[in-house]
Amino acid sequence: MLSLVKIAAAQTRWPKRDNSKHSRHGVSLSMNINPLLRAYEHGVRRFPRENLQNADLSGFTLISVDFERTNLIGSNLQRTFLTKARLGHCKMNWADLTYAKLNQADLSYANLTKASLYGAFAVKTNFKGAKLSGATLGHANLRGANLEQANLAGANLFAINLREANLQGADLSWANLQEACLSLANLRDARLWATDLRRAFMKEMDLSNLSLQGLTMDGAKLTGSCLRGTNLSQSSLRSANLRGADLTGANLTGADLTGADLMGANLTQAIWDDAMVQGVNWEEAIADRGMFREGVLGLGNHHSHNGHQGLNISCFGGLQAAYVI
Repeated sequence: MLSLVKIAAAQTRWPKRDNSKHSRHGVSLSMNINPLLRAYEHGVRRFPRENLQNADLSGFTLISVDFERTNLIGSNLQRTFLTKARLGHCKMNWADLTYAKLNQADLSYANLTKASLYGAFAVKTNFKGAKLSGATLGHANLRGANLEQANLAGANLFAINLREANLQGADLSWANLQEACLSLANLRDARLWATDLRRAFMKEMDLSNLSLQGLTMDGAKLTGSCLRGTNLSQSSLRSANLRGADLTGANLTGADLTGADLMGANLTQAIWDDAMVQGVNWEEAIADRGMFREGVLGLGNHHSHNGHQGLNISCFGGLQAAYVI
């Protein structure tokens, strides 16, 4: 491996930066990044295990660079191009990656605790096993990213794009996922304790048999999602969109569905004990007689509809049509 000292004599000149000032953490910045930049221009891509703590690499292009196991604690990587970079096992605590370009990069098992990835582009990036607890990823684009077993506890993921991302086994406890796009993401075995999913986009997801107990999901978009056997007890789903969702056997004990849209949803065998359903849209929902026995739905006039025994049901003042099987 070429060290930065040995390549310092490279002739190509790069814009110099004053690294003699102090960082936001009060640590003196004496790192001279010019040797690294010169080496990069000369085709060197491997800089593993270097010490770049508090270095200012903001705005530079370092595509396909290899920083494996490098110390980047507190470094400034704002708007840096790190596409396809190798950053596995890096120490990146408190690093600033705001609007950084990390598409298809490898950050597996990197420590990004308290780091800022606000607005970062990390499409199909590998974050497997990464530590992102307390990190800021608001408005970041992580579509198709691999976050398997990643620690995102307490992370701010407001309006993040996680469409088609792999979150299997990830820890999302206390994470802020308000307005996040999670459509088609994999949440198998994910920890979702006290996760905030208000107004989250969760269309066409497989959430079957997951525990979503006690979560705040007000205004969430769950259109067409599979929630068969899902534990939604004590959860808040006020004004949630569950059109066409499959809630067969779901546990809705004590759940708040006030104003929710259940048009065309499959509600057979669902458990409704103490659920709040004022103002729910039941139109074309598939219900079963258990919902009437439990008092969820009020009985109205019988009529025939498409071969099912249909009922006009009056539920807390709202008159809608449902199929009853």
